[in-house]
Amino acid sequence: MAKHLTLTHIIEAPEGIELDYQIASPVVRAQAWLYDVLIRAAIYLVFGIALGMGGGFTMGIYLIIIFLLEWFYPVFFEVLKYGATPGKRAVGIRVINIDGTPVNWPNSMLRNLLRTIDFMPLLNGLGLLTCLLNSKMQRLGDLAAGTLVVYSAKTNKNEPIDYPAPVATPPLPLRLEEQQAILDYAARLPNWSEARQLELAGILEEVTQSPQREGQERLIGYAKWIQGQHH
Repeated sequence: MAKHLTLTHIIEAPEGIELDYQIASPVVRAQAWLYDVLIRAAIYLVFGIALGMGGGFTMGIYLIIIFLLEWFYPVFFEVLKYGATPGKRAVGIRVINIDGTPVNWPNSMLRNLLRTIDFMPLLNGLGLLTCLLNSKMQRLGDLAAGTLVVYSAKTNKNEPIDYPAPVATPPLPLRLEEQQAILDYAARLPNWSEARQLELAGILEEVTQSPQREGQERLIGYAKWIQGQHH
């Protein structure tokens, strides 16, 4: 029953592959938010103890640290760490653009600046209401920035791809969305039939320059290469 209640966002990549993303529920997002709050609170405590005895000057530094962490902690991790803060990573979710591409600086900054409005009147009350009123579970910040919060694929940039194929360098430079499409292909292989795997590998023959079976191995090799570039 739960499977039928899961919301899915389907994107057709430029190469013709359909990528499906499961949209994260408000409950899981709340758990991630709480973990991140606790992490920041621990950092504030450490700096508070370290700077608390230094008078007005160190108090000014402490307030700057609080400001930077509150506003740029989520942006830093969302843009540079595969769309996931430590809290999101702990519960297996991440932020993406609505077209499936990795979230960028402007979009991440916009969605996080609007957290203040989403938080009203208490504990993300408006954000929760907005999530429940739209089919993609987007809070106001997500709607304004064109972002989604989705469950991470079983395999991502930080988890080794466990398939018997050597690392292979792509013959052409790959855009971020193309890299993501290849990573998602490798992540979803266990969920597809062999015929579907080969069909999708055939669609990407222009990239792999190889027929289906060999092309599939090359795609796995490319995914391993992409992972290596982000370690």
